[in-house]
Formats: sequence, structure tokens, C-alpha cells
Amino acid sequence: DVAYLRSVLPSTIDDAFFDYLATLDASEVTVTAIPEGSVVFARVPFLQVKGPLLVVQLLETTLLCLVNYASLVATNAARFRLLAGPDMKLIEMGLRRAQGPDGALSASKYSYIGGFDCTSNILAGKLYGIPVRGTIAHSFIMSFRCLEEVQPRELPPRAGGDPVDLAALAVSWLQRVCDLLQTPPGKANQGELAAFVSYAVTFPCDFQGLLDTYCVRRSGLPNFCAVALALHQLGYQAIGVRLDSGDLAQQSKEIRGVFQACAAHFQVPWFGIIPIAVSNDISEQSLEEFRREGSEIDMIGIGTNLVTCPLQPSLGCVYKLVEVNGSPCLKLTEDEEKMTIPGMKTIYRLYDAAGHPFMDLMALEEEPSPRAGQELGIRVLGRLGETTKVIPTSVEPLHRTYFRDGQVCEPLPSLPEVRTHAQVSLNLLSPAHRRLHEPQPYPVAVTERLHQLFLELRQGS
Repeated sequence: DVAYLRSVLPSTIDDAFFDYLATLDASEVTVTAIPEGSVVFARVPFLQVKGPLLVVQLLETTLLCLVNYASLVATNAARFRLLAGPDMKLIEMGLRRAQGPDGALSASKYSYIGGFDCTSNILAGKLYGIPVRGTIAHSFIMSFRCLEEVQPRELPPRAGGDPVDLAALAVSWLQRVCDLLQTPPGKANQGELAAFVSYAVTFPCDFQGLLDTYCVRRSGLPNFCAVALALHQLGYQAIGVRLDSGDLAQQSKEIRGVFQACAAHFQVPWFGIIPIAVSNDISEQSLEEFRREGSEIDMIGIGTNLVTCPLQPSLGCVYKLVEVNGSPCLKLTEDEEKMTIPGMKTIYRLYDAAGHPFMDLMALEEEPSPRAGQELGIRVLGRLGETTKVIPTSVEPLHRTYFRDGQVCEPLPSLPEVRTHAQVSLNLLSPAHRRLHEPQPYPVAVTERLHQLFLELRQGS
């Protein structure tokens, strides 16, 4: 690294500078942070770094790179989770649209933290232990032309016995299904039926169908029902279907109706509750429409609008100097929102009697901690000209020390633990702060002492 820097920096630089660079280490660095997966609000320092100026300055780009996209995707995923509700299964499917392989892996990881249940990215499953899920592809279905192409085609009953020609059994069921649905069997695409049979022979305990390669009502749905009922006759149970085009909410209701009709007519109770999954450029607006119109959707696959974050393509986290050699410092600007809050700080989250956080409070590190039941005189950012009185029911210090003397000093949580913490953090918010449309602004405040320091530095400059 030093040799490379020599090659790109001016030749007039003193050799002693490069000798000094070679001695740098992190033994004097301390990092405190709000735990991963926590809800953090604007202007609150979620991470503080103490150490020699050159060392901590070198960390700026690395830390911001690691935090910005991760927080952005986790937040985007959390918004989808809030809209979908706690019972809807969400699958991350953004690998093909993400910003390169590194962005794709990060998106899978941080979508899971934000509340998604699984990913189609198998490498993310291998590296991070995220549950993986997938479905049949259109190309797989289109690669078949007729039932004669299905090899092998025999499947033994689940309880044991001689193998049965699943293709022939599915054809017999197709006639019965089409009679029930009053649709001509000749309209069902034979290549699609062959693909379903081939998939079912290979994965009899995990059979699922993609219904919209040709025509859902006349082909995909009857073909799926025929193969699923043939599997049922042999003791197996299909696990679901997917839709990838059209009016997804309306189609889901129509498909549920067909499943329930088959369940009643053929006396197969589980058939009526076969899970229905949907995909196709799902956005926040899509989820709102599903809720407004009503649907029978059980699982939603989201890709582009999750991993590329089109509503806000970047997150503006910043890394600012607030103290040098024990002296607080302040960045001044005409834009009050861009002014830094000086000094090393401790962050507290104040809770109301209902257990909801109602304010985050920044205090200087040396100030005594606020106590539950104590009246506090504070200044809310954006309204610094007036003092506000608050009485918290409980107080939570947010920062923990994770790195000191060159060593990690706090046990790092597992990915599932971070995911659980993220959901708990979101659920603690009051509905007024949590709603996605016109939420009530969450106040962030400073103590009177920190406010006075801010004024002194501002006037002194």
C-alpha cells in the first residue's frame, strides 16, 4: 500500500511521511455505535469514532460505504414489510437488477434484516444463512413442447409401491379439471403440461407452478391443477403457484376460487389453501393496491423496486469532526440542517407511558444521564429558539462500545438476531411515527448545556 501511494503522490513528499504511514494501526481507536438493526433518526450520530486524527480520517470513506447502502436497503425492505403486514411472506428477488454482484449480495443481506423472509440469491443463502426460495422459470416451461419429452415420467407413490406414469395420470386429471372449469382441454398447452409433469417427477414434495407463461385461465391453471391432483393421488401435496403478469390481485382471487372449487368437488381439503405467490415489478404502490382491492396473495417476490431503491437511490449519511484534542468544534454553514452538533455526545431514547419512543436526546458525554420521571428542559432541532419540557417514563442509552484498543469488545449479533431487533425496533414506534404517508415527525433534541456550547462556538466563529 505504501509503495502504491509513493507511485501516485508527488515525488517531493518526505520519505518520513511514508515511514509514518507504515506504522499506523487501530490500537488507539474506539468505536461506539447504536446497535445494528435499530431505528435511527436524522441528525442522530449512530456511530462515533475516537482516535488519532489521521487514522479516524482514513476510516471515513470505508465506514460510509459500509453503512449507507446497507441502511438504505434495510429501510426500503422495512417499508415493504410495514405495507405487507406481518403475515405476508416476502421474498427478495433482485439479483439480476442490482448494482453488480457486491450490491446484489448486500441487498440480499440487508433486505433480510429489513424484514424479508427469504431470498432467491443462493450465494447469499450459502454465505449468510438466509433462507432461500425460488420458483419455476418461464424459460423452463417454454423449453418443453409435448409430453413425449418428459423423461423420466414415472413416480412411485409416497407410501411405497410400483411407480406410476405421472404424465398419463395428469392427462386423465386434466379432462376432469377442464370439465369442472368448463374450459376445453385442447386449449391447455401440452408443453406447459409436460414441464409441470417433469418438475413434479423431480420435486414431488415441492411441486409448484408458474401459471402465466401462456394463458392462466385456459392453460396454466388447469394444467397445474391436473398435475397437483395426480400428485395427490400418489400421496404428495403441491406447495404453491406463482403469477408474474396481469392484474395480480384480481387473478389471485379467481385462482383461489378455482382451488376451492377443486377442493370441494374432488374432496381434497388442502387444495383450497394452496399458497399463491406473485411477482412483476412490485412496488410500494402495488402493495397498497393489493390491500385496497383485497387479494388472496400469500407470498410476494420483490426485486427491482427493493434493491435499487428508486424512491431514494442514495442515503446521505455523513462523517463529521466534532472534537479535536478535547476541544469541541463546529462546522458552520448557512443551511442550519448541515451544521454539525459539536462535542462528544451520549444519545438517549426517551419513552412515553405506552412504551413508545417519543424523542431522541443528545447530551454531552460528561453530562449526567437523564432519569425516568425527571423533568427535562431541552431544545428540539428545528425549534432551537424555544425550550421544551418533557418527562420520560423510561430512558435508554443508545450507544454501546464495540471496538477498543484494537479489539472487538462487544459480542456481535447474528444476522437473525439483527433482523429480529430491527422488527422489534420498528414495532416500538407509535403508529403516528411509523406510518409511511405523512408520518408525524419524530423529534430529535439537545440538552440545554449542549445548546449553549453550540451557541458559544457559533458566536465565537
